[in-house]
Amino acid sequence: MQKRQLGNSGLEVSALGLGCMRMTFGDTPVGTRQEMIEFLHTAVDRGITFFDTAEVYGPFTNEELVGEALAPLQNQVVIATKFGFRHDGDKGPSPAFGRDSRPEQIKRVADESLKRLRVDAIDLFYQHRPDPDVPIEDVAGAVKDLIQAGKVKHFGLSESDAATIRRAHAVQPVAALQSEYSIWWTPIEDEILPTCEELGIGLVPYSPLGRGYLTGKIDENTTFADNDIRARNPRFTQEAIKANRAVVDLLEAIAAQHEATPAQIALAWLLAQKPWIVPIPGSRKLHRLEENMGAVDIELTADDLRNIKDAMAQIKVVGDRY
Repeated sequence: MQKRQLGNSGLEVSALGLGCMRMTFGDTPVGTRQEMIEFLHTAVDRGITFFDTAEVYGPFTNEELVGEALAPLQNQVVIATKFGFRHDGDKGPSPAFGRDSRPEQIKRVADESLKRLRVDAIDLFYQHRPDPDVPIEDVAGAVKDLIQAGKVKHFGLSESDAATIRRAHAVQPVAALQSEYSIWWTPIEDEILPTCEELGIGLVPYSPLGRGYLTGKIDENTTFADNDIRARNPRFTQEAIKANRAVVDLLEAIAAQHEATPAQIALAWLLAQKPWIVPIPGSRKLHRLEENMGAVDIELTADDLRNIKDAMAQIKVVGDRY
């Protein structure tokens, strides 16, 4: 597995990371807890060193799973987790309760995440979403304190705009920005990507496979369980799935030229954009993990990239991303 550095931070990770959310949260789990632990061990054996979780996934259960699985391997891996949602007593944090990035909350979450992840320091600590009630300078300052205390190694943001990134970076250097980015979701190219490049910040795209749509395995007859987030997603109505088929057709055409799959082309496209981009597709099955990892070895040509850009400019993607 190739390695990449997240911007100028010095944080080196596998060129492809692994999103762990859906191992315990988001829809019906695939496999038992022990099978997920064995899957995470296999991912490390295959060369994956970058794992993404958050306290809100579950809540707490995802950090606990990742912590248990990777504790014996922590000198080989980088674990990213997130803070930023209000807690409601024993129910834990939830986006439904609102956002909370007050410094005292950030520090409390860090202490709890350290315990669940079974580590002495959090490798990468993201603000999960901007908090309109807390100045970003206060957020960055709180993480700076945690870094100075040895509890956190690197500071990250998620879904922040360019101005916010700049303000945060002025207080505590931002190692990585996590944002949605894929062949069918590219608004961050206008201002956010140039800002990351200028400041030396790595980009970690989540949903790089369009929540599974870009694999080509979903059609208008696909049904989703009630607890699957796609069941309520505007891009996964029957009408949108059918209307957006042109994107998959494009990926399949490029894939045929490279003896690859649509998913591999979607990931290879992201990897080709910048050398400091590290996608984190979620996976719970070994054959999917191996398929995704194959994207690292695909080199799209300048003609491929130009053809994809031209074709996507003619395609109107139907449905909001949330």
